[in-house]
Amino acid sequence: MNNKKVLALGLSALMLGSVLAGCGKSDSKPEAKAEAPKYTFRLAETHPADYPTTLGDKKFADLVAERSNGRIKINVFHSAQLGEEKSVIEQVQMGSIEFTRVSSSPLAEFNKAFGVFSLPYIFDSEAHEWKFLESDYAKQMLTNLEKSKFIGLAYYDSGSRSFYTKNKVTGPADLKGMKIRVQQNKINMDLIQALGASATPMPYGEVFSGLQTGVIDGAENNAPSYLTANHFQAVKYYVLDAHQRVPEVLMASKATWDKLSAEDRKLIQQAATDSIKFQREAWNKFDKEALDKLKTQGVTVTEVKDVKPWQAAVKPVIDKYNADFKTELEAIAKARN
Repeated sequence: MNNKKVLALGLSALMLGSVLAGCGKSDSKPEAKAEAPKYTFRLAETHPADYPTTLGDKKFADLVAERSNGRIKINVFHSAQLGEEKSVIEQVQMGSIEFTRVSSSPLAEFNKAFGVFSLPYIFDSEAHEWKFLESDYAKQMLTNLEKSKFIGLAYYDSGSRSFYTKNKVTGPADLKGMKIRVQQNKINMDLIQALGASATPMPYGEVFSGLQTGVIDGAENNAPSYLTANHFQAVKYYVLDAHQRVPEVLMASKATWDKLSAEDRKLIQQAATDSIKFQREAWNKFDKEALDKLKTQGVTVTEVKDVKPWQAAVKPVIDKYNADFKTELEAIAKARN
């Protein structure tokens, strides 16, 4: 091999070595960090757009959007646009709807412990109820919903439930023989029967026509629901017996939750927790306004000054289910102290 070829080969080897060395330099630019995924979710709500639970839903959605810089959007579908509560619960369980706000009463069909909220007169007051809902026991109830493929995020306020009927009611004896709509829950049916009335399970969306046509003689709910569902147009008597305090539950589908990063789960959970105060304030304001408006619409509102006859009438229901909800009732009693 002549000297020129040796020189050329040497230069080539030197250049190749330089290139390879350059590829391994520690100051090379790192790859761009992967962008966090964007999501658009749906939240199903039974009540109208201006209802306190819907306002709570929207506050929750706004906080999620704000804290994720618009990366996670939750669109609230109010007025049962995505279906009635029982149907929605099933869809959330399957993962076809991502979020919902529902009454804890129908949840009992999916998680037995939530049936305790349907028992009459277990809470002395709003303060007693919320002391329990903020307890570790009640928070664990939300966590346990995961066994049914739900993620319990927060409790919302729904006040107390009372009867509205076609005829005036001043005491439990006046309900005897009436057909009363109840939520689709065995305890509620037993409650109505203990009062001498006939329990008629019916989806919420059918109650107005049921009242109008006489299929049912009455129903029971809080003042905001009685007003916004226009049930007052069909029956004009409202007795404030406050037989139940049934909280609402904001929850997500476990199928959706499992797809999220730990950071996004934390963000969503904190937004749900932070929306509670707003929802409770909205509830208290609307509850007072609703009762005043019902009176201006010709509704006869009867105050119950002595609740003892009502408690005595429904005691058999407490006795029947006491063993089933022993630990829950003990935790509720503890919150009373």
